[in-house]
Amino acid sequence: MQPQPAPGSCHYRYTADKEPLPDVKCTPGARNPAVTQATLKNTVCRPGGYTSTIRPPVSVTGQERTANARAYGYTDSLSDAEYDHFLSLSFGGDPNDRRNLWVEPPSPGHKPGTGTANPKDAVESKIHTALCSGRVTLDAAQHAVVTDWTTALRSLHLT
Repeated sequence: MQPQPAPGSCHYRYTADKEPLPDVKCTPGARNPAVTQATLKNTVCRPGGYTSTIRPPVSVTGQERTANARAYGYTDSLSDAEYDHFLSLSFGGDPNDRRNLWVEPPSPGHKPGTGTANPKDAVESKIHTALCSGRVTLDAAQHAVVTDWTTALRSLHLT
């Protein structure tokens, strides 16, 4: 288990649309050193999938998630939040570096008790497709997401 920031030391930020963003001091994003522009075809873009081969097991992330929720002061149901990789595994985020994981609260309009429905996932999917088709570079994709995932598609000219 990765040690987590101290309880209450991290603070969510929110976009104008009230979408959650992580605290840049606690969760700035962390890159997987195995994923580079030169290794895309053998890592994140390889046929048959990649993320399932590097995703940490729940036996590891379960304890981290609880500790991370305390760091962010998240007290609502964890079943409605996602322990999310800020830089997605699908475009080179580190699988278990605490700087890349955060308890992402539900988006506006979420109905409690319905599980996670994270609009960030659709953004990540579009970026992954663009990355693997050569429409964006790895550095540009990662920079756009850590700057603000809600504007990443627009800044990458993918809308």
